[in-house]
Amino acid sequence: MPLTADRAKPAVPFGGTYRLIDFVLSNLVNGGIRRLCVLTQYKSHSLDRHVSLTWRMSTLLGNYVTPVPAQQRLGPRWYQGSADAIFQSLNLIYDDQPDYVVVFGADHVYRMDVEQMVEAHIAGDAGVTVAGIRMPRDQASAFGVIETHPDGRSIRAFLEKPANPPGLPDNPDETFVSMGNYVFTTDVLLDALRMDADDEGSVHDMGGSIIPMLTDKGEAQVYDFADNDVPGTTDRDRSYWRDVGTLDSYHEAHMDLVSIEPVFNLYNTQWPIFTSFPQLPGAKLVEGGQATESILSMGSIIAGARVDQSVLSPGTRILRGAEVSSAVILDGTVVGEGAVVRRAILDKNIVVPDGARIGVDPEHDLARGFTVTDSGITVLGKGRRILDNQ
Repeated sequence: MPLTADRAKPAVPFGGTYRLIDFVLSNLVNGGIRRLCVLTQYKSHSLDRHVSLTWRMSTLLGNYVTPVPAQQRLGPRWYQGSADAIFQSLNLIYDDQPDYVVVFGADHVYRMDVEQMVEAHIAGDAGVTVAGIRMPRDQASAFGVIETHPDGRSIRAFLEKPANPPGLPDNPDETFVSMGNYVFTTDVLLDALRMDADDEGSVHDMGGSIIPMLTDKGEAQVYDFADNDVPGTTDRDRSYWRDVGTLDSYHEAHMDLVSIEPVFNLYNTQWPIFTSFPQLPGAKLVEGGQATESILSMGSIIAGARVDQSVLSPGTRILRGAEVSSAVILDGTVVGEGAVVRRAILDKNIVVPDGARIGVDPEHDLARGFTVTDSGITVLGKGRRILDNQ
């Protein structure tokens, strides 16, 4: 919040022209997995619209990407968790009868060749394979952590935000953090979902219920994300993964995009991130407008203003004398003459009045009712009115 006040998190814009869901769908499609169902529930209109209008593939070979709303097939209830969402949508699996089912989260920023993970799953003869990313132990307590047996592959325990994460067999200073990506052998998945559905004490979550169940049965293994080799990656952005579950991480992930040698390189043409683009002209700098280390999307105009280390989404306007730095400006937002925007996230269709100050004084921003994160990032929701120019 407030970016999710009017949309599901996977529909949140990212990187100027993308939605968060475009990253996982691009990874799957690039990796040859092209029969995809997007399970949706709350505030899903913009997500459904984006998927329907953007993700159209040839049906000649049976490929599809389709949003699937909550259908209440098993009674008048919404999804109780991610496992229950799949359980209530088992007709999708029965219809296609796949040997393997890939279950991925839709709100992370990364590149991954999913086919390599599927091959590792088949070679390991496991019931489920969980993607794990290596992380320093002192940074892992905020995530779900995977503890392995001494072989470094089979999973001993799945720990939720442990205070003292276990080290890896080959590096005691690192631990595996779950990426929320799973490959299942279909029969194993179906059996686990049915058992979970009958368990009244379950939270019906993939990471919290299904994976621990299969771990206890000795059927779970980890896939080391560091082994994944994506064409076109550099040493700097190899194995990059961001869980943008907070406003601070969302802002930090954008700052990763804009350096000369970006921490995450959107310009890798060998593994493109696909999306749809609005019908707008190219970005324009006029009246001496300047931009440094920034992404300027189509239709954006910098008129006699300065932009630094920022991401401008389509149709944004930065007017004369304005200064924008370390900011994420979403579609259609206008920054007025002489205004200053620093370390901020402005959602769509906001008008910053002439001379206004956003992100300059976090305490003043809080007093005006704006959202300010723990690290001091000021955030304004979609269409937020700014009533003063101080």
